[in-house]
Amino acid sequence: MYAVSGLVDEAHQVFDRMCQRGVYAFPWNALISGYAELGQFEDALALYFQMVEDGVEPDGFTFPRVLKACGGIGMIHVGEEVHRHIIRRGLGNDGYILNGLVDMYAKCGDIVKARRVFDGIVCKDLVSWNIMLTAYIRHELLHEALNVFRLMIKEAFEPDSVAISTILACGLPIKLGAQIHGWVLRRGAECNLSVANSLIVLYSNYNRLDCATWLFDQMSERDVVSWNSIISAYCKRPKALLYFERMRNTNISPDRVTFVSLLSTCAHLGMVKDGEMLFSMMMDEYKITPVMEHYACMVHLYGRAGMIKEAYDIITNQMEFEPGPTVWGALLYACYLHGNVDIGEIAAGSLFELELDNEHNFEILMNIYKNAGRLEDVQRIKSMMEERGLDL
Repeated sequence: MYAVSGLVDEAHQVFDRMCQRGVYAFPWNALISGYAELGQFEDALALYFQMVEDGVEPDGFTFPRVLKACGGIGMIHVGEEVHRHIIRRGLGNDGYILNGLVDMYAKCGDIVKARRVFDGIVCKDLVSWNIMLTAYIRHELLHEALNVFRLMIKEAFEPDSVAISTILACGLPIKLGAQIHGWVLRRGAECNLSVANSLIVLYSNYNRLDCATWLFDQMSERDVVSWNSIISAYCKRPKALLYFERMRNTNISPDRVTFVSLLSTCAHLGMVKDGEMLFSMMMDEYKITPVMEHYACMVHLYGRAGMIKEAYDIITNQMEFEPGPTVWGALLYACYLHGNVDIGEIAAGSLFELELDNEHNFEILMNIYKNAGRLEDVQRIKSMMEERGLDL
């Protein structure tokens, strides 16, 4: 009970007072699970090894939680030791534990061992397939992910919405994505919310806005991801703002992602007043605290419009945290467009510290100097690049 409520410290105190804790695995499992669920993976593992040292036998409920902790902190050597414990306990054929091993090895970066364990699962379930599929995609192994998806179908496993959404979201070629869409349609899965959202993103990525729009219009249910997907699809067109107005007429509230797309739209189209209104609306009406991407959009918005001082003011007077490369990069690009040498030097100086080996920043500053006729400064930047071993 204490672990479920997140009060693991109190749970541990109760645990320490238990006179029978050294006999039964259950109290150990409960506390290990509590730590694992809270992301306190080191504490979960420490408790597990204390359990083993005290002579308490881990069971089928112990290991999945311990494997989650190993994967959570990427400690493969600990995971391998736990794997040996599993074998010694005679639990090497437990499907639930084997799924945990596949996930642990994948999260620790050893995709080969993950696949080896996966292939050894005699009775695979949907969770097994989804874990392996997700593992390949996490490691950007698209070909292997597709092979797992095909093998899943070949072995008469009907991919669920998790598997379909996962494979659609991994950067498929448009032709292959359309084939999977056809497969989905033949099975009547197009109404699934996560699948439809993934299809909208797929078609948007290839600028097939007709297909993305048709899918969106066919949806009987939409969530914030659906609205964000279609708004993002039109993020360089005025239609993004029209979809936002439609979204506001629903019971779904926009989130941070929504406003990144909207502010990007305003920046691209030079709609300064609309961008300012949306930025204020985000904070005042929806109580969303701006993050780096929002500030970068506003700097880009002002910068493209030639309002360099306003863009610089965003960074110096409005941001409540240190600006990152995206913010300074947007400002430097604006100074390049409008020939503002003074602020361009400030932006470039910050970028030189944040991105030591990014030649692009040096090249932009050189172009600013060149356009201003400051050829000595151009040569100075070239020398800086040579000193850092960067290509001219």
